[in-house]
Amino acid sequence: MAWVSLMIAGLFEMFGVLMINKLHKDKNWQSVALMIIGFGASFLFLSYAMKQLPMGTAYAIWTGIGASGGAILGILFYDEPKDWKRIFFIGMILGAAVGLKLIS
Repeated sequence: MAWVSLMIAGLFEMFGVLMINKLHKDKNWQSVALMIIGFGASFLFLSYAMKQLPMGTAYAIWTGIGASGGAILGILFYDEPKDWKRIFFIGMILGAAVGLKLIS
């Protein structure tokens, strides 16, 4: 269950990052509220996962999901660059997260 919680925490982290971008564009209270909810839920699920997983592993995977997921969402929804080098390094981040799961 800790791994599922960690994945959910990463997804909420991605949502929070999306809401930061939305806040920069819209500047309204709904964007602020959604950003706070996203990051709050992310920390809540991360905290739950860290009760069973080592802190370093949980944090590394959580940040990896948030960073790579945010980059992928930027590519998909905000026309950010999608050259092969960027995709390659995003894949390396995700591969490292999978590697940590395999050895934990």
